[in-house]
Amino acid sequence: MHQDSIVITEEKIHPDAVALLKDYRLCYTGARFSQEELVALVEREQPVAILSRYGQINEQVQSASRKLKVIGRHGVGMDAIDQAAARRLGVQAIAATGSNSQSVAELALGLILACARRICWLDARMHEGHWDKQGYVGFELSGATLGVVGCGAIGRRVARFGQAIGMRVLVNDPYLDAHQLPEGVTQVELEALLTASDVVSLHCPLDDSTRNLLDARRLGLLRKGAIVVNTARAGMIDEAAIREKLHAGELHLGLDCFVHEPINAESPWVDTPNAVLTPHIGGTTNGGLRGMAVGAAQNILSVLRG
Repeated sequence: MHQDSIVITEEKIHPDAVALLKDYRLCYTGARFSQEELVALVEREQPVAILSRYGQINEQVQSASRKLKVIGRHGVGMDAIDQAAARRLGVQAIAATGSNSQSVAELALGLILACARRICWLDARMHEGHWDKQGYVGFELSGATLGVVGCGAIGRRVARFGQAIGMRVLVNDPYLDAHQLPEGVTQVELEALLTASDVVSLHCPLDDSTRNLLDARRLGLLRKGAIVVNTARAGMIDEAAIREKLHAGELHLGLDCFVHEPINAESPWVDTPNAVLTPHIGGTTNGGLRGMAVGAAQNILSVLRG
């Protein structure tokens, strides 16, 4: 075994990833920790790598280890890692690209269905002893239009799910040419997608070009009763503006990521109607957890082994 250590910002990871990293001493933060505790751990252990699931891997964390060579992300979102600092420090920061694509796409589909048929509201009413068959009308997805914003590994899967249901699929992705898109979809500009879609599903990274992508003005372009789903990253939707639309009964929302996480009893989301909320678990399935952990471990080893 190497004397070198790897810090893992989690209490445990999939056994297959542990097996890959067996030649290194693994140091776990636990499930809950402060930034100060993370900095202290990195400073004490001087790891050659950080396998990052939770916490902010900022410049202070990175510079705490003189031996740090690589940060392997347990997932695909890189906004918790200061990549500019990593470049300055000569540290490679690598996402586990494609590792949780199926898991996240399946959650997006689940949220679309839950909103379209008001499944969560009906379930809660049933548990309260109500029978709301009279007056209930769901929204049928077959024949409706699905707008997919960002057509990478996850967006492609969601587009195929939509097509399988019988939906017309529009795609907006400024980084792809038409011939790179799934067969049968139509590429359009973002605002055209928003005005034409019954369902809008976000599948793009958070960066300067996507931050506040759905602001109050663009939310105003959506059809009344449209469904918005975000299983990507928080920060792409103006949360206050969309809550106003939800309270007015103008939209439905499926949301798996929040600007302030975790939410608590004082959060304005707690009493927001017409919203199906999940606690950032898009990639948290048996397959997703394995894929993210193994992908992060493989990325770390690719750097450490040269």
